Amino acid sequence: MQILVTVASRHGATAEIGSAVARVLRAAGHEVAEAAPEEVADVQAYDAVVLGSAVYTAHWLPAARDLAARLAPELRERVVWVFSSGLATQPAASANSPHELRALARDVGAVGHRAFAGRLRRADLSFAERAIIAGARAKEGDHRDFAAVAAWAEQIAEHLRTREGAGAGRAAS
Repeated sequence: MQILVTVASRHGATAEIGSAVARVLRAAGHEVAEAAPEEVADVQAYDAVVLGSAVYTAHWLPAARDLAARLAPELRERVVWVFSSGLATQPAASANSPHELRALARDVGAVGHRAFAGRLRRADLSFAERAIIAGARAKEGDHRDFAAVAAWAEQIAEHLRTREGAGAGRAAS
């Protein structure tokens, strides 16, 4: 299958999660392209899409939200998985639950969503972001679990194998 992995990432950590997903899907025998959401004009060439975003102030980044809104009809015709990456250790779990995610996942017909812990380097953040992080009591460090990322990507690969075995490619082209 032809798969697009597209990830909105402000400081690179979430993009690295997307690249880890892409590696697993390639190892499973799929053709995988990686592109930033703002570089994606359409998804016609793909059977499946993995769309991810970093979470800031309880929202996906605008580039990922925009891609989902612009291409929702095309995305609904494909197998779509979504993921989020954000604060890893803050006590308020709602800070890592993007407000728009339920509607966004429904609008693009997502098979599923997975949230991953992220990486926090205060030096990368703006003054306003540092203030928010301080209020959330988030701990600095790299809290990403690449074994969990790989396991999720393997679930996607298995789901796609099952679809291919059943003869289900794109719903429409």
